[in-house]
Amino acid sequence: MLCPHIWEHRAVWVGEAQTPHHGPKPGLRMSYGPCSFPRVGTVRCGPRASAVPATAFADLVLETWDLHCDRNGQEHRTADMGCKQLVVRRGQPFTITLRFSGRSYDEAVDKLSFNVETGPCPSETSGTSSHFVMTDCPEESCWSAVMQQPDGESLSVSLCSPPNARVGRYSMTLEACTDYQGSSYQIGDFVLLFNPWHPEDTVFMRDENERREYVLSQHGLIFQGTSDYIFSIPWNFGQFEDDILAICLNMLDINPKHLRDQNRDCSRRNDPVYIGRVVSAMVNCNDEDRGVLFGRWDNHYDDGMSPMAWIGSVDILKRWKKFGCQPVKYGQCWVFAAVACTVMRCLGIPSRVVTNYNSAHDTNANLTIDRYINEKGEQERYSWDKIWNFHCWVESWMARPDLGGEYDGWQVLDPTPQEKSEGVYCCGPAPVKAIKEGDMLPKYDIPFIFAEVNADVVYWVVQGDGMQKQSIRSSDVGKNISTKSVGRDSREDITHNYKYPEGSEEERAVFEKAEHQKKSIGEEDEGLHLKIKVSEGANKGSDFDVFAVVNNNTDEEHVCRVTLCARATSHNGTLGPQCGLTDPVDIDIEPRAEKRVPLRILYEEYRDKLTQDNLIKVVAVLNDHQTGDIIVAVRDIYVENPPIKIRILGEPMQNRKLVAEISLVNPLAVPLNGCVFVVEGTGLTEGQLVKELEEPLEPQAEAKFRMDLMPRLSGLQKLMVDFESDQLTGVKGYRNVIIAPQPM
Repeated sequence: MLCPHIWEHRAVWVGEAQTPHHGPKPGLRMSYGPCSFPRVGTVRCGPRASAVPATAFADLVLETWDLHCDRNGQEHRTADMGCKQLVVRRGQPFTITLRFSGRSYDEAVDKLSFNVETGPCPSETSGTSSHFVMTDCPEESCWSAVMQQPDGESLSVSLCSPPNARVGRYSMTLEACTDYQGSSYQIGDFVLLFNPWHPEDTVFMRDENERREYVLSQHGLIFQGTSDYIFSIPWNFGQFEDDILAICLNMLDINPKHLRDQNRDCSRRNDPVYIGRVVSAMVNCNDEDRGVLFGRWDNHYDDGMSPMAWIGSVDILKRWKKFGCQPVKYGQCWVFAAVACTVMRCLGIPSRVVTNYNSAHDTNANLTIDRYINEKGEQERYSWDKIWNFHCWVESWMARPDLGGEYDGWQVLDPTPQEKSEGVYCCGPAPVKAIKEGDMLPKYDIPFIFAEVNADVVYWVVQGDGMQKQSIRSSDVGKNISTKSVGRDSREDITHNYKYPEGSEEERAVFEKAEHQKKSIGEEDEGLHLKIKVSEGANKGSDFDVFAVVNNNTDEEHVCRVTLCARATSHNGTLGPQCGLTDPVDIDIEPRAEKRVPLRILYEEYRDKLTQDNLIKVVAVLNDHQTGDIIVAVRDIYVENPPIKIRILGEPMQNRKLVAEISLVNPLAVPLNGCVFVVEGTGLTEGQLVKELEEPLEPQAEAKFRMDLMPRLSGLQKLMVDFESDQLTGVKGYRNVIIAPQPM
């Protein structure tokens, strides 16, 4: 017998593979000498060759094949991705059908094997290539092919990857051998994703309702506002929309780690921890790595889109692709987090957007945020440390075998560029359990996130003689940590996942473990208490009142001086111009009594100073003349936008026209110019629908219009609306729509 490699060089083209069903690429067959296993002579397909007469050997000739994209997509929960290629999840079998010409497959004579490869430099040692023969039973720890019942000239084969396979694009080759010769066919490409339904996958999530929410749901809510006024905005994640999977895979392929070492990068794509760090870095562009979003917080967005105007990730990711992977302008924390959530869900990793209220940005890692004000409550000196009135990040669900399994579960990923991690602007994955326990050592970036939810805030009141007095507010940071509830449009408070209750023994033990001396004076029952309240009707275009409320919880009368100061602010803690200030007021407060000091905030004062965040920070300073103590109270006030009303006209049914009526009233005393409504909803619209008003919207006038929809998906969908104008921006509204399935 000749050496197989000699026969390989004698190979001749013996025919042309047919165009496969459901879209795989055309392939070519190569015939080579005596078959030998393992594989010899695999040939990738090239241009089509002209058919020539078959040799005298009765070899097995593949005529067509079917990857069953639709059926496999339904079984693997990827059918809604809208792409024409096969998309499957690792560890779960998928079926293909092979149809031979001339004769049927004969198990006694024919030997079939498969080769799957991913990445530009596939190799078996790096886990990016696998060659496997067809057997009678599947292998759980490696790639396998199991023959199903033959049917004439057709043969169904069940293929399965191991649950720790590398995710990404794969090519697949079939080799058919007889005793005399063999042929090789490239039978198509497919995409392999993480599989939270498989118990052995490191992203396995046990609860089906949670899997539907955190992997399959394409729309959701993101919480904003302040810790005292929490509201939500709708968001279209759209991870199954056309082109989004290809864009997400392209993001992995242009990340700097891939460009430095392609083989090593692809070999690590079985690990959600590694994928999470790559996505966290690539969603922002601060490392000049062709990242998706350009961050900006200065209220100047004329050369791009205001962060407040986005209502979904799809438009952002498609713009990024369309303009050659140039950063999209502009994003802020919730936009960064939402885009990262889309990418992670698209790849199969359960993820959700989380909002932390009063989130500390501790630049010097001392777990203390220092703020300097004068006796009027005005900022005295600048500090790099900030308190964001809210900050959003992503939680992704995964096992952490690198940490011994102790910290499996939700992991924080923060793509908003704040501080570098290992030289790159990314953050996490940091185990939520480790943050709660104050364990600073495990990877990645736990100290920074710990400070975001636990730092002390120290207000230094600089007096007229230069003396500084402390007012420590230890319970201000890390409040009302929120995410969307599973299966409902309501808020789930998950603060308990990050922190033990304020003042509890567990909390104190955590601080000692984190090597932080907690210097809280606490809020005792005795003494003077100071807080800020706001009247109803804090609506954009209106005047409203805020009050410094002083409670005397002692048996003695106190004489105090109270001052209130209001300034426009941004959600990341940057202070703007003053928009309200009281003269110092001396008050006598009886034992066990309460008194209020008012501050009227006028629309004409805040109208041109308010940023698009619609936030006003009010600081109250109380000086107790008896004791000399100084107490500081702080509150962020959200000035409400008008509501967008959405009515659905007609019976919502799949593939049947539906009409949405959308309206908004101008609450301001001036006309609104350049009014634009943007409407979007996965399964309801093809991309974004835009309605521009031809005329200015006069004060107190209503804009109303109707828009045709064609629902293509059944079930619960969200119609989301954003309104923009010169004076009123980032106004959001949404309406849930239940679409009945199309009658059979």
